[in-house]
Order: sequence, then structure tokens, then C-alpha cells
Amino acid sequence: MEVFAEYLAGIDNPDHRYRMDEVLKWVANEFPNLEQVIKWNTPMFSNHGTFIIGFSTAKHHMSISPEPAGISSFADDITQAGYSGTKGLFRIKWNEPINYELLKKIIEFNIQDKAEYKHFWRK
Repeated sequence: MEVFAEYLAGIDNPDHRYRMDEVLKWVANEFPNLEQVIKWNTPMFSNHGTFIIGFSTAKHHMSISPEPAGISSFADDITQAGYSGTKGLFRIKWNEPINYELLKKIIEFNIQDKAEYKHFWRK
């Protein structure tokens, strides 16, 4: 998690910093084979050099980006969880519970779907 230390230190709100740290640690523990990287000032997890999932913070929420394929494959689940989003990310308000089961399914999908993928982003 040292990779994310500077990013986390830059989050002014201590509650937001704690929550983001908690989510990043959960991903790292649940998927220890994923590489922890910072690209474009964003904490990300990759697998054999290909993007799996990224996280960012905003004033009212954290954003989770599994690429459009990850969003479209789980659009109903994301909506059922009460999260809003776009074609490339979904948002979890700071005061909302994190649906770790959904997060796990999305990450597992991306790992499997991109198992033989050779580029960072899907084309």
C-alpha cells in the first residue's frame, strides 16, 4: 500500500481519507496478485500491465472506474446498490455503505475478461 501513501495523504478530509484507504486495502487484500499503481494521479489496480479498476475522490463521493465494459456488465447491480454513474464509472457517496460483493464481482469480471489482453485500456 506504500504506492498509495502520497495519494491518501493528499486527501484533506480525514473521514474521506480513511474510507478510501479502507477500500484500497480491501482490494489489495482480496486480490493480492493485482499490481498497485498510480497513473494520472489516480490509484489503480492492474493485472499483467492491463487496467482492472481505478478509484478517485470528489467532494461528495468516491468514484470507481472499471471501464465501460465493467459498468455495462453490472449496470443493474450498480443501480440496485443505489449508486449513480456514467458509462465509465460509478459513484459511492461518502455516507453510503460500500457493496463489497458487487465490487468483487466487477473486479473478477475485469480480471477474467482481460486475461489475454495486451493493452492497458480496452480498445
